[in-house]
Amino acid sequence: MPNTEYYNDKVVRQFLLAAAVWGIVGMSVGVLAAAQLAWPMFNFDTSWLTFSHIRPDHTFGVIFAFGGSALMGTCYYVVQRTGHTRLAYPRLAAFTFWGWQVACLAAMVTMPLGLTQSKEYAEPEWWVDIIIAVVWVSLGVVFFGTLARRRIRHIYVANWYYGAWIIAVGLLHIVNNLVIPVSLSKSYPIYSGVVDAMVQWWYGHNAVAFFLTAGFLGMMYYFVPRQAQQPLWSYRFSIVNFWALISVYMWAGAHHLMYTALPDWVQSVGMAFSLVLLMPSWGSAANGLMTFNGSWPKLRTDPAAKFMVMALVFYAGSTFEGSMMAVKTVNSLSHYTDWTIAHVHNGALGWVAMITIGSLYAMAPRALGQEKMYSHKAMEWHFWLHVFGVVLYVGSMWVAGVTEGLMWRATLPDGSLTYPFIDSLLAIKPMYWTRWFAGVVILAGMVLMAWNLWHTAADARARLIKPIPVPIPEPDPHQVPEPLPVTN
Repeated sequence: MPNTEYYNDKVVRQFLLAAAVWGIVGMSVGVLAAAQLAWPMFNFDTSWLTFSHIRPDHTFGVIFAFGGSALMGTCYYVVQRTGHTRLAYPRLAAFTFWGWQVACLAAMVTMPLGLTQSKEYAEPEWWVDIIIAVVWVSLGVVFFGTLARRRIRHIYVANWYYGAWIIAVGLLHIVNNLVIPVSLSKSYPIYSGVVDAMVQWWYGHNAVAFFLTAGFLGMMYYFVPRQAQQPLWSYRFSIVNFWALISVYMWAGAHHLMYTALPDWVQSVGMAFSLVLLMPSWGSAANGLMTFNGSWPKLRTDPAAKFMVMALVFYAGSTFEGSMMAVKTVNSLSHYTDWTIAHVHNGALGWVAMITIGSLYAMAPRALGQEKMYSHKAMEWHFWLHVFGVVLYVGSMWVAGVTEGLMWRATLPDGSLTYPFIDSLLAIKPMYWTRWFAGVVILAGMVLMAWNLWHTAADARARLIKPIPVPIPEPDPHQVPEPLPVTN
C-alpha cells in the first residue's frame, strides 16, 4: 500500500550493534586496567597505557559509548511503538547515531593521550564536549518531536523517564563543562576550589541518577512488561516513583564529598536525601519484579527475562547499599576504599548492564526482522557467565574494601597507625587477582552476545529485512490507555 507508514528501525539497528561493539571495547579496557592493578608489568612501560590514562577510557566506554548507544537505540524504538508513529526528523536521527559515534571515538582516543579535564565522568576536553552537546540537543529534538506527533494521546511512563534522561543530562553536561579554552588540548573551568568540586559532584552523582538510573528505568518500564507479557503491576505507582526520583536525586551528590572541605551542612543534606532516595528506588524495583507475578515460569526458558529480573534485584541491592554508604559513620569506613568500586560495579554491571542486555535480547529479533535470537544456548551461557562474573567481582571488592578500611583506621595505644599502607596493599592483592578474572568472565559473555547479534542480523545485512508498518489506532476519546507497551 503506497500510503503505509513504517517504523524507522534502521537507526535502532545501528545503535544496537554499536552498543555491542562498545561494550566489548569498554570492558576490554577495564580488564586491562584490572590486570595493571594486579600485575604492574601490564603498564608495558608506556605512558598512554598506564592505569591513570586508560581508566577514563574504561568508564567513558562503558557508561557513555555502550550505555549511551543502548539508551538512544531503545529510546527511538520505544517512542515509536508507544506513540504509534514513525520517528520524527529521520535525517537528524541518523546524525545522532554518527555524531555520537564520532564523539565517543574522539573521547576514547584523546583521553589516554592526556587531553582531559581530569573530572570524573566528564574527562573529554572542550571541543569533544561541544560535539556531545550538539548531538544531545539533536537527540532531544528527535525524541520530543516524535512525542509531539504521536497518535496515542497518553504518554507511556517509559517516555517520561527517557525525557527526564535527555533534559537532565543535557543540563548537567553543559553546566559542568563551562570552561575557558586556551588551546585544543587545554581548558580551565570557570569554577574554582570547593565550588568546582561541588559542581563536579552535582554533575557526577546526577550522571548516575539520570544517565545510569532514569534512562535505564525507561528501558525497564517498556521491556519488562513486554517480556513478561503482562501489564505493569502498578502504573500509578510508576508515576509516583518518577516524580519522587527526579525530585530527590538532584540533592544527593554531596555524599561523594564526605569529610572534605565542603561545608558540613551540605554534606548532611546529601546524606539525608540519599536516605530518602531509597524509597523511589525500591519502588521501581518492586514494580518491575511484581510485574512478573504470574509469569515466573518464563524464567526457566527465557534468558532475556532472567537478565531483567536479576537486573532489578541488583538495582534494589545497589541502591540500598548506596544509601547506607552515604551515612557518615559508614562512609568513614568505606570512603577511598575498594568498597566504593564494589558499589559502582554492583550498579553498573548488575543493574545497568543486565537490564541493557536483557532489553537488547528482547528488542533485537524484532528490530532485525527475526522471530528469535540466532542462538538460545548462547544467551543462556551469557546469563550465567555474567552473573558469575558480577558476583565474583563485587564480592572480591567488598572484601578488599572492608579490609582496607579496617586496616587504615587501626591505631596503637599511642595513637600511631597499626599498619603501614603497603601492608593493606599486600593484604588485598588476592582480591585484585580475583577482580581481574571476574572481568575476563564478564567480557567473554559480552563477546558471546556480539557473536549472537551478528548472526541474528544476517538478513538485515543482506537487506532482506521487511519494514514494520505503523498501526493506526481508531480515534476513541473515551479509550483508557493500555499500560502494556504496544508490540510489533
